[in-house]
Amino acid sequence: MRRMLVTGGAGFIGSNFVHHVINNSDDHVTVLDKLTYAGSRESLAELPSDRVRLVVGDIADEALVNELVPGHDVIVHFAAESHNDNSLRGPRVFVETNVVGTFVLLEAARKHEVRFHHISTDEVYGDLELDDPERFTESTPYQPSSPYSSTKAGSDLLVRAWVRSFGIQATISNCSNNYGPWQHVEKFIPRQITGLIDGVRPRLYGEGHQVRDWIHAEDHSSAVLAIIERGTIGETYLIGADGEQNNRQVIERVLTKFGRPADDFDHVADRPGHDLRYAIDWTKLRTELGWQPQHQDFDAALDGVIDWYRAHEDWWRPAKAATEAAYAAQGQ
Repeated sequence: MRRMLVTGGAGFIGSNFVHHVINNSDDHVTVLDKLTYAGSRESLAELPSDRVRLVVGDIADEALVNELVPGHDVIVHFAAESHNDNSLRGPRVFVETNVVGTFVLLEAARKHEVRFHHISTDEVYGDLELDDPERFTESTPYQPSSPYSSTKAGSDLLVRAWVRSFGIQATISNCSNNYGPWQHVEKFIPRQITGLIDGVRPRLYGEGHQVRDWIHAEDHSSAVLAIIERGTIGETYLIGADGEQNNRQVIERVLTKFGRPADDFDHVADRPGHDLRYAIDWTKLRTELGWQPQHQDFDAALDGVIDWYRAHEDWWRPAKAATEAAYAAQGQ
């Protein structure tokens, strides 16, 4: 039995990871989460209270972090400000959480000699041309293009420096775009699903040519657990599932599942500096750790996600109106 401290464990990907750990191990989990708009107690409510404890607090709070870290075997660091649109409107909090918060956690891991796993994004690599046959690998140079991706790149580099300079026991994973339950309605797929539940036409950034390499949050979770258990200290692992779809294709699939014409959507203003294509080469994860995704049938997995949002309207409904108002103010 391990004792995990999971930061951001009440958010979208973090809570999916906590569920995965509880369902697939005998580990105990302490969740440290600030419960910003993207985190919720409800995401953890069904889990056993004798194995999961929620502590509401900030990862940048040094006193709290140093109180919590002792007694844990590993820190799994999901906590981050992560929405690109928000980073363009107000980048300061991205620096405070993604950079300063990671620094505080790394210092605690160093002081208390605790294993550290850092969750990051493929967006640190910038983007690829739509017709480029290449994919991101662990050796791809960093070229972040937004306040969000640049602060995540900065946090990655801090982890690498703390491994080399101080010998902390750490690994990094960079993952492609996630979808699944408990994802806030500001994000692309939940926004379209919940809008269609309300009978609202989906809204597509520009022409929708941007390609994302989609992975189900359950697969992301199992990959992170594999890295914690079998990964090599100091190494970075890219997590993907060969799920490339452009934004238009995703909207068309969602519309079809609601019985609507595939072209029943509106075009809205594109995001400034919108990255063209992300694509992950996850060969290292497959060959070195023997990991395989279980949800590569995007259509089948999307059915499950739509069903989840239909069944959990009480969770997403309170945030829907304010989210759409914020998008409307941006012409989106």
